[in-house]
Amino acid sequence: MEVTTIIQNRIYEIRGERVMLDFDLAELYEVETKRLNEQVKRNIERFPKEFMFRLTVAEWQLMWSQIATTSEQNNSMRSQIVTPSPQKRRKDNMPFAFTEHGVAMLASVLKSQKAIQMNIAIVKAFIALRSFTVHNHEILNQLMELRDRIGEHDIQLKQIYDALENLLDKQVTIENWNTRERIGFKKK
Repeated sequence: MEVTTIIQNRIYEIRGERVMLDFDLAELYEVETKRLNEQVKRNIERFPKEFMFRLTVAEWQLMWSQIATTSEQNNSMRSQIVTPSPQKRRKDNMPFAFTEHGVAMLASVLKSQKAIQMNIAIVKAFIALRSFTVHNHEILNQLMELRDRIGEHDIQLKQIYDALENLLDKQVTIENWNTRERIGFKKK
């Protein structure tokens, strides 16, 4: 599988933000999650809340179930090995979620060659996702415009059908009037 695809499969949407979780980043950077988080904590001033946040217990439980389900579908045991279940994690030990900017900031904290290369790949994956989203948004707008046009055309067609029915009804009424059996005296 291509690196970009592997990375995109590890980008989640939480709190309306696209994020990557600390254990996924640690695996990609080939460091322990504990070491990655230590570096982040040592440089915490580089990671404001827009760049990084800690998951709540509810968010973690939802994420863990999605990760476990995804890995079962891919016949991979990654999530079961790397990520402990929500019940085994302490509340103060929930994973960190890094936004695109937080991931970019990790490049200034992690100095290894592998971290630099992976950071470039991750930023490219975020850019590809953004491009995909923008493209899909344009398609969605075009579909909405078509739906509106078709809706307008449906209204216009209904008006035409109604007018035709009225004309046909009038024609039938006139025809019935002209062909009706006359009553009264007949001239010879």
